[in-house]
Amino acid sequence: MLLKVGEKAPTFSLPDADMETVDLATCLGKKHIVLFFYPKDGTPCCTKEATDFSDHEDDFHRHDCLLFGISRDDCMKHAEFRDKEGIGLELLSDAEGVVCKQYGVWQAREVDGHKKFGIARSTFIIDRSGIIRHALYHVNYKGHALEVLRLVKEMNS
Repeated sequence: MLLKVGEKAPTFSLPDADMETVDLATCLGKKHIVLFFYPKDGTPCCTKEATDFSDHEDDFHRHDCLLFGISRDDCMKHAEFRDKEGIGLELLSDAEGVVCKQYGVWQAREVDGHKKFGIARSTFIIDRSGIIRHALYHVNYKGHALEVLRLVKEMNS
């Protein structure tokens, strides 16, 4: 089920690349939150998306916003990806896919006549009170980080 603007964002606890637990509920009330879900560490499109968000992390922080990238890759793979690409933001591991399902990004698609499940590249902007302000499904990675930054800036004005 897809989440909609105005709904309360599902809270979760997931490990980051350093195996430290990030609890979304503890972030609420303090800052806006951007969650971007991506299919896989190290693929060309996912690398571009993650490095674009990372390159603008300071801009997001200036607008009182935390960034988290989420995929089903494990913590070790996230750490290798982060270190290889110089990614500064936190990458969270949803190895079981529970959070992907909660956010409606674990979706079926048809591949060679077979149903195959995977993460639909999607981004959520959550305000301080935990309400989804933007739910962007099936996004194009090109220019996406700057588009999300623009939306965050609009929330603060």
